[in-house]
Amino acid sequence: MSFDISLEPMAADLPLDVAVAATLATPAVEPTQPKGADFQALGLASEIVKAICHAGYDAPTDVQARAVPAALTGVDLLVSSQTGSGKTAAFVWPALQRILDARLDPAKKRSKGQAHGPRILVLAPTRELALQVSRACSVYGYGVQGLRVAHVVGGVPYQAQLKALRGPLDVLIATPGRLLDLMGSGAAILAQVELMVLDEADRMLDMGFIDDITTIAQSVPAARQTLMFSATFAGNVGHLAKQLTRDPQRISVDSHTDTHAQIEQRLHWADSLHHKHAMLEQLLADRGVDQALVFTSTQRDADDLAWKLGEIGHSVAALHGGMPQGRRNRVLQGLRQGQLRVLVATDVAARGIDVPTITHVINYGLPMKPEDYVHRIGRTGRAGRTGLAITLAERRDVGMIRRIERFTTQAIATAVVAGFEPKLPAPSATRPAFAGKPGFAPRPGPGPRGGFRDDARRGGNFRADSRPHPGQRDDTRGAAFNDAPRHGGTVDHGHGGGFDRGHGAAHPSRGFGGRPASGPRRGGPR
Repeated sequence: MSFDISLEPMAADLPLDVAVAATLATPAVEPTQPKGADFQALGLASEIVKAICHAGYDAPTDVQARAVPAALTGVDLLVSSQTGSGKTAAFVWPALQRILDARLDPAKKRSKGQAHGPRILVLAPTRELALQVSRACSVYGYGVQGLRVAHVVGGVPYQAQLKALRGPLDVLIATPGRLLDLMGSGAAILAQVELMVLDEADRMLDMGFIDDITTIAQSVPAARQTLMFSATFAGNVGHLAKQLTRDPQRISVDSHTDTHAQIEQRLHWADSLHHKHAMLEQLLADRGVDQALVFTSTQRDADDLAWKLGEIGHSVAALHGGMPQGRRNRVLQGLRQGQLRVLVATDVAARGIDVPTITHVINYGLPMKPEDYVHRIGRTGRAGRTGLAITLAERRDVGMIRRIERFTTQAIATAVVAGFEPKLPAPSATRPAFAGKPGFAPRPGPGPRGGFRDDARRGGNFRADSRPHPGQRDDTRGAAFNDAPRHGGTVDHGHGGGFDRGHGAAHPSRGFGGRPASGPRRGGPR
């Protein structure tokens, strides 16, 4: 069959000089680059490239383009990259490539019917992040025949995890606490690990897992390759990196001082806790909010706020480390499927949430550290989309706001919610808005108590008194159950709300305005 038949009569009907001129004037069609060529150039096998293209990706991100080729050479890496930059794929792709290469090596052939343990070990700080890495392995490795991926995390029964560890296994994703338990019982075999990955190493150290990580690393062959991903390698993270790596190559992408051009940041000053409640309701009533992630400082705040938002008609749920793993999984599934419009979460529980449809991040309670602010706003503006990050702050929060601005080297633009303008002037940018220690408010005098006491240290919460109670603190030193660190950490059993009505409810109803009460109001730091 010829495709020139229809062209010849057209050329014959034209004068010779016109036909030649038309031929010369026809622009040359540049050959199109085959799909997936950018990923093949990284050194990845065709099975992995096909899976990447099937997932809808056209080109590697900066961290992927720099980390993947280096990781494939077998050197240890220290990668600084912020959330949402594609760092999960930056270590999953080399891990899958290593599995394919090992299968072609006769010296690494495994005998059937024996438990050999994984070739790849990934340590993650939270259950949600471990599940995210597990899903990424399944997505990018669907073309790898017989790929076996398992994740072991706390808060779920042991039986299924023990069964997965007894069978053939290529990749194991784990939280340090549960993995250490399984190692102690002899169920987890790490003698054949060729690649160890520490995802969000800085967060794991913040949660008190440094001793657990050191113990696990001592059980892994010394000849392994180690990849560490962290927002920073200063302080204790840098010391740990020196212990675990050999002549590592440093790759720095997306510093915390980057502008986050795809994320608009706004700061709303509130005159009081009641004013902050009202602004939150108004912001969530906007039809432009597709899905919103609201951050609180404590688990109890998350439960209370989710309950109250559900009472006024929002499809909302709470997510924190005190909830059973099954309920947390259902909440995240509801968020991804669009059943939830608002998710109220704590910092640790929100790690690993990768939902591109989140259009708004609202900091209702301020983070404990400036670094957490960067991780929070990174939950929106993902997969090439734009996002809006809003911070609701009272005058007592000015110290933390200034610390965040110094950490990011950027000023957060001040804005107002129409109809809810603050009556008090905005705090000065050059001097504190109050006397006393930065970040703390002066102790208020006697007066009527208006529904909820605002915790000066936490940037606003719903506790009716200032005494801690079980489940109040977030799992900043380890998730619930067996994710707790082995040395010096405490287990936060917490309390979770139900998901039956789309939100967590652990306390009786209390309106935003609150119920007037007599007696002096207790406030300020304790």
